[in-house]
Amino acid sequence: MINAYREYWNNMTVMNASSTRAQYWWPQVINYFVLALYTSLTGTYKYIDFMSDGSRVIKEWNSVTIIFVVLTILIWLANFTVRARRLHDRDHSNWWILFYLLPVIGNFIIFITLILPSKQQTRWPVNQSDI
Repeated sequence: MINAYREYWNNMTVMNASSTRAQYWWPQVINYFVLALYTSLTGTYKYIDFMSDGSRVIKEWNSVTIIFVVLTILIWLANFTVRARRLHDRDHSNWWILFYLLPVIGNFIIFITLILPSKQQTRWPVNQSDI
Protein backbone atom coordinates (compact mmCIF):
# COMPACT_ATOMS: atom_id res chain seq x y z
CA MET A 1 0.00 0.00 0.00
CA ILE A 2 2.69 2.50 0.99
CA ASN A 3 4.89 1.39 -1.90
CA ALA A 4 2.01 1.95 -4.36
CA TYR A 5 1.47 5.44 -2.93
CA ARG A 6 5.18 6.26 -3.17
CA GLU A 7 5.23 5.10 -6.80
CA TYR A 8 2.10 7.17 -7.48
CA TRP A 9 3.97 10.36 -6.57
CA ASN A 10 7.38 9.37 -7.97
CA ASN A 11 5.86 8.51 -11.36
CA MET A 12 3.38 11.36 -11.59
CA THR A 13 4.77 12.42 -14.98
CA VAL A 14 5.23 8.93 -16.44
CA MET A 15 2.57 7.88 -18.93
CA ASN A 16 4.47 5.27 -20.96
CA ALA A 17 4.06 2.38 -18.52
CA SER A 18 1.29 0.39 -16.86
CA SER A 19 -0.25 0.18 -13.37
CA THR A 20 -1.95 -2.73 -11.66
CA ARG A 21 -5.28 -2.35 -9.91
CA ALA A 22 -3.59 -2.05 -6.52
CA GLN A 23 -1.17 0.56 -7.87
CA TYR A 24 -4.18 2.56 -9.04
CA TRP A 25 -6.74 2.10 -6.25
CA TRP A 26 -4.56 2.43 -3.13
CA PRO A 27 -3.49 6.00 -3.99
CA GLN A 28 -7.12 6.88 -4.77
CA VAL A 29 -8.28 5.71 -1.34
CA ILE A 30 -5.35 7.35 0.47
CA ASN A 31 -5.88 10.67 -1.37
CA TYR A 32 -9.57 10.64 -0.46
CA PHE A 33 -8.73 10.34 3.23
CA VAL A 34 -5.86 12.85 3.05
CA LEU A 35 -8.08 15.50 1.44
CA ALA A 36 -10.97 14.74 3.81
CA LEU A 37 -8.65 15.03 6.81
CA TYR A 38 -7.06 18.23 5.49
CA THR A 39 -10.39 19.93 4.81
CA SER A 40 -11.83 18.93 8.18
CA LEU A 41 -8.74 19.95 10.19
CA THR A 42 -8.23 23.27 8.41
CA GLY A 43 -11.85 24.14 7.73
CA THR A 44 -11.20 24.57 4.02
CA TYR A 45 -14.80 23.61 3.27
CA LYS A 46 -15.88 26.96 4.79
CA TYR A 47 -14.01 28.82 2.05
CA ILE A 48 -15.66 26.99 -0.85
CA ASP A 49 -19.09 28.07 -2.13
CA PHE A 50 -21.24 25.81 -4.24
CA MET A 51 -22.94 27.61 -7.09
CA SER A 52 -26.45 26.73 -8.27
CA ASP A 53 -25.02 24.90 -11.29
CA GLY A 54 -22.92 22.66 -9.03
CA SER A 55 -19.58 24.36 -9.67
CA ARG A 56 -17.37 25.46 -6.80
CA VAL A 57 -15.97 28.90 -6.17
CA ILE A 58 -13.37 29.78 -3.57
CA LYS A 59 -14.75 32.80 -1.74
CA GLU A 60 -11.69 33.66 0.35
CA TRP A 61 -8.04 33.17 -0.57
CA ASN A 62 -5.59 32.54 2.26
CA SER A 63 -2.68 30.18 2.90
CA VAL A 64 -5.01 27.28 3.73
CA THR A 65 -6.92 27.57 0.46
CA ILE A 66 -3.74 28.08 -1.58
CA ILE A 67 -2.24 24.88 -0.12
CA PHE A 68 -5.53 23.11 -0.86
CA VAL A 69 -5.56 24.32 -4.49
CA VAL A 70 -1.90 23.34 -5.04
CA LEU A 71 -2.50 19.93 -3.47
CA THR A 72 -5.61 19.44 -5.61
CA ILE A 73 -3.72 20.33 -8.82
CA LEU A 74 -0.89 17.92 -7.96
CA ILE A 75 -3.37 15.14 -7.21
CA TRP A 76 -5.23 15.86 -10.46
CA LEU A 77 -1.98 15.55 -12.45
CA ALA A 78 -0.94 12.35 -10.68
CA ASN A 79 -4.45 10.90 -11.14
CA PHE A 80 -4.41 11.74 -14.84
CA THR A 81 -1.15 9.88 -15.42
CA VAL A 82 -1.99 6.90 -13.20
CA ARG A 83 -5.29 6.52 -15.09
CA ALA A 84 -3.33 6.47 -18.33
CA ARG A 85 -1.03 3.79 -16.89
CA ARG A 86 -4.03 1.79 -15.65
CA LEU A 87 -5.61 1.97 -19.11
CA HIS A 88 -2.31 0.70 -20.52
CA ASP A 89 -2.55 -2.25 -18.14
CA ARG A 90 -5.89 -3.05 -19.80
CA ASP A 91 -4.23 -2.60 -23.23
CA HIS A 92 -6.15 0.60 -23.99
CA SER A 93 -4.79 3.86 -25.34
CA ASN A 94 -4.56 7.11 -23.35
CA TRP A 95 -7.25 8.46 -25.64
CA TRP A 96 -9.82 6.50 -23.63
CA ILE A 97 -9.52 9.26 -21.01
CA LEU A 98 -11.60 11.39 -23.40
CA PHE A 99 -14.61 9.29 -22.36
CA TYR A 100 -14.73 11.60 -19.33
CA LEU A 101 -16.10 14.25 -21.68
CA LEU A 102 -19.31 12.23 -22.06
CA PRO A 103 -21.61 13.12 -19.15
CA VAL A 104 -22.37 10.23 -16.79
CA ILE A 105 -21.82 7.40 -19.29
CA GLY A 106 -18.16 8.37 -19.83
CA ASN A 107 -17.42 8.20 -16.10
CA PHE A 108 -19.18 4.83 -15.95
CA ILE A 109 -17.18 3.43 -18.88
CA ILE A 110 -13.84 4.54 -17.40
CA PHE A 111 -14.78 3.32 -13.91
CA ILE A 112 -15.67 -0.15 -15.20
CA THR A 113 -12.48 -0.25 -17.27
CA LEU A 114 -10.35 0.71 -14.25
CA ILE A 115 -11.79 -2.01 -12.00
CA LEU A 116 -11.33 -4.84 -14.51
CA PRO A 117 -8.34 -7.16 -14.00
CA SER A 118 -5.07 -6.72 -15.86
CA LYS A 119 -4.46 -8.21 -19.28
CA GLN A 120 -1.42 -10.45 -19.65
CA GLN A 121 0.01 -9.23 -22.96
CA THR A 122 -0.21 -5.50 -23.59
CA ARG A 123 1.49 -2.93 -25.79
CA TRP A 124 3.01 -1.40 -22.62
CA PRO A 125 4.89 -4.26 -20.91
CA VAL A 126 6.79 -2.01 -18.47
CA ASN A 127 5.14 -1.62 -15.07
CA GLN A 128 5.51 1.63 -13.11
CA SER A 129 7.53 -0.28 -10.49
CA ASP A 130 10.17 -1.07 -13.10
CA ILE A 131 10.88 2.57 -13.95
